[in-house]
Amino acid sequence: MTPAFHYRDGALCAEGVALEDIAARFGTPVYVYSRAAIEAQYDAFAAALSAAPSHLVCYAVKANSNLAVLNLLARRGAGFDIVSGGELRRVLLAGGDPRRIVFSGVAKSREDIIAALDAGILCFNVESPAELERLQAIAAERGATAPISIRVNPDVDAQSHPYISTGLRENKFGVAIAEAPALYACAAAMPNIRVTGIDCHIGSQLTSLAPFVDALERVLAMVDALAAAGIALSHIDVGGGLGVVYGEEHPPSPAEYAAALLARFGNRPHTLLTEPGRAIVARAGALLTRVEYLKDNGDRRFAIVDAGMNDLIRPSLYGAWMGIEAVRPRHDVAAAVYDVVGPVCESSDFLGKNRSLALAGGELLAVTGAGAYSFAMSSNYNSRCRPAEVMVDGDTAFLVRARESFEDLVRGEQLLPADA
Repeated sequence: MTPAFHYRDGALCAEGVALEDIAARFGTPVYVYSRAAIEAQYDAFAAALSAAPSHLVCYAVKANSNLAVLNLLARRGAGFDIVSGGELRRVLLAGGDPRRIVFSGVAKSREDIIAALDAGILCFNVESPAELERLQAIAAERGATAPISIRVNPDVDAQSHPYISTGLRENKFGVAIAEAPALYACAAAMPNIRVTGIDCHIGSQLTSLAPFVDALERVLAMVDALAAAGIALSHIDVGGGLGVVYGEEHPPSPAEYAAALLARFGNRPHTLLTEPGRAIVARAGALLTRVEYLKDNGDRRFAIVDAGMNDLIRPSLYGAWMGIEAVRPRHDVAAAVYDVVGPVCESSDFLGKNRSLALAGGELLAVTGAGAYSFAMSSNYNSRCRPAEVMVDGDTAFLVRARESFEDLVRGEQLLPADA
């Protein structure tokens, strides 16, 4: 549990609102976010980095791209790390400042680049020589100058799940750090490119400081080598990846993370950029789901709920452990060990395994830590409508995304002509 999600009078609440009331009003499954928790985590990063001569916290939009979430952060002066043209449009629609947007991602399309150039973003994080050439060509066509940093791959093991480790030589991201000086020299000679920074991102859900420090030391050595070669940078982007507590993890706090970075950063004049996503929103969210059936096959007990892997894929995709709590714990039923599974036709459709719960059927459960990479990764598999999203602010719950309807599912589809 987090301060934003707590028990009051025997029932789980988000800030001042009972989750039972949210389920009754909006149905299940439903995502619930705490405004106070999101703002507190962003403020923790901003305060921790305030000792730097200049800094910018660029929220990783991919973690949770709901417009209300983006708008809360834009109001607080956040920057944004985007990876697609769609995320660019979301940030702008939510009131984000384009001058505080960095554009990452390995496959920026021509259309994406044009939209970002026209918007006047802070920086393109270049991930390959081919992308740099495309940027130069498009900027020249439009009589523009593209501000760039190069995402270097420092070959540092993030000690995380292989699917979310991004800083090893074998990963698709960035440019090998040994090859970066030549690419910087090439960029500096291009007439429509302005070299502004350097970027790295080694992975997600890191729970120790050592990989961050290792990567930063390699990046700083590169910055110094570039300066000696006459290429001066204005910012250093250390990426994101700070982990959170889902169960037994013990990640550093934002203050500990910032202190470790700043100790190596010293009194450099560069602006320090970070790209936290999960660490800002993960523990600010929960997924409410209702138990539809209990099933005992003799070997295992199953609590079959109305949320599935299409709503929350992290357990199925990554084997991720997420907390599952009864919204109103029962004391009239003996606890038993259940696999909490969904309605999707896949054996991998589960939210949690071997969970001790007191159930009789019909109970509300809360999957905690579901503010990041949860709704953002949801799908319509099995023709299931995606859940509603609700933001709690004190004692008020706001619908910030309506539940999808069948009409939403089939919009844009059409039958073949009758005579075809």
